[in-house]
Amino acid sequence: MAIDPHDRTTTALLAIDQGTTSSRAIVFDRVGNKLGVAQRELPQSFPESADAVAADGGKLALVEHDASRIWTDTLACAREAIAKAGLEARDIAAIGITNQRETTVVWDRATGTPIHPAIVWQDRRTAAFCTEHADAALALGLQARTGLLLDPYFSATKIAWILDHVPGARARADAGELAFGTIDCWLLWQLTGGRVHATDASNASRTLLYNLHTADWDDELLAFFRVPRSLLPAVRDSAADYGHTAPELLGAAVPIGALVGDQQAATVGQACFQPGMIKSTYGTGCFVVMNTGTKAVQSQQRLLGTVGYRLGGVTTHALEGSIFVAGAAVQWLRDAVHLIGSAAETEALARTIPDTQGVYLVPAFTGLGAPYWDPRARGAILGLTRDSGIAHIVRAALESVCYQTRDLLDAMARDAVEVTELRVDGGMAVNDWLMQFLADIVRVTVVRPQTVETTALGAALLAGLTAGVYESLDEIAALWRAEARFVPQMDAARADALYAGWVDAVARTRSA
Repeated sequence: MAIDPHDRTTTALLAIDQGTTSSRAIVFDRVGNKLGVAQRELPQSFPESADAVAADGGKLALVEHDASRIWTDTLACAREAIAKAGLEARDIAAIGITNQRETTVVWDRATGTPIHPAIVWQDRRTAAFCTEHADAALALGLQARTGLLLDPYFSATKIAWILDHVPGARARADAGELAFGTIDCWLLWQLTGGRVHATDASNASRTLLYNLHTADWDDELLAFFRVPRSLLPAVRDSAADYGHTAPELLGAAVPIGALVGDQQAATVGQACFQPGMIKSTYGTGCFVVMNTGTKAVQSQQRLLGTVGYRLGGVTTHALEGSIFVAGAAVQWLRDAVHLIGSAAETEALARTIPDTQGVYLVPAFTGLGAPYWDPRARGAILGLTRDSGIAHIVRAALESVCYQTRDLLDAMARDAVEVTELRVDGGMAVNDWLMQFLADIVRVTVVRPQTVETTALGAALLAGLTAGVYESLDEIAALWRAEARFVPQMDAARADALYAGWVDAVARTRSA
């Protein structure tokens, strides 16, 4: 396929979408059609550690990735996607990178080699630190500065843990020999041959080190977490000039025009550009993000304030609820307990029974996220009887995603933010049964777009802004199209009763 890089009707954009369970690359045309796709599954590592024990004697979840594997898989996917599109690197107008966010890599600046496996956002090894320093964080005004809560989820405590546990790392960091980055930054470093050490504001805002109000790293927070500033990348706009790929990697030097965290990228891909617009992405976890405009909103319901995106130096803020386990529960059903052979089986199984007969699955495998923030909660299946079977457990796993979404929307309502329409995306959004049950439980119309790959699309669109493929967000918004709408059909009293059962089930898994 011939692409004229100067023809705005045929321009190709490459999105790199590095997620928790896979690395992908997608080539889009300027209207969002996929021209080439490549994907590789990313193995998960769950190491054992005597240090990772909670105060009650239970184990804390440790989750790691091989950062070098992430890089080599990403490069292979990029090459393959371009080839599948029938293109060459010179045909790509720009690259956009989106990523699993809080996952932490520290590497040697001279060699580009990680000094420790990447610590994944789901990892809970620093729970004890967060508990011990909760009062100090409150006194420091951590939430007011960052929009975040003191939790192992975020990058700061992971950085400190690596510096404290890898021999010589803290001295080397103080000497400027090491670099930190979330996965976007790590991939940018590799793609540019180590020439660019930078991140965007959306990813920086997930570290617990970035001040939403000064739009910069916060020196008091750096001191609190004992993270030297020399370790950190420069912070740029989400759509910006991030340099070019090293020519030998893809066959030509390709401009890199965007870095953006995965949930913020999905917000862009869903064209949620006006305050009050909201999307929910169903991938490994579930993340509900609401555009709050140029105002940083501090939640009173333990939701997160975060950067939605930054363009032209102007920050658009967002309110976010983070659910740690959504699609990961289906992966658990498949890989750990072998109740299903593939994720595609879940919809058919859910339809074989009228309800779960009171069975609830609380997927607190790595603790509970918003609005509970309980790192020591543990997963459980409740309400089992002799009549319970595989279909009941599988359906309960799917229903748990909907109940957790209601947790978040109810919290937003208590923050005086009412939701009237929920735009959905991610792998689980293709399940019609699940989307209808979601609409029934949250009592809001659920809208699925024509392109559910909104995370990758959002990164591509931002890169297109930098490259001049698009002139404005309005032009991007005009490309968005709805594919299906799911309107609440269940009786409201029935929905409330089911949700009350969920609330009771969650209470039984809590650590306190």
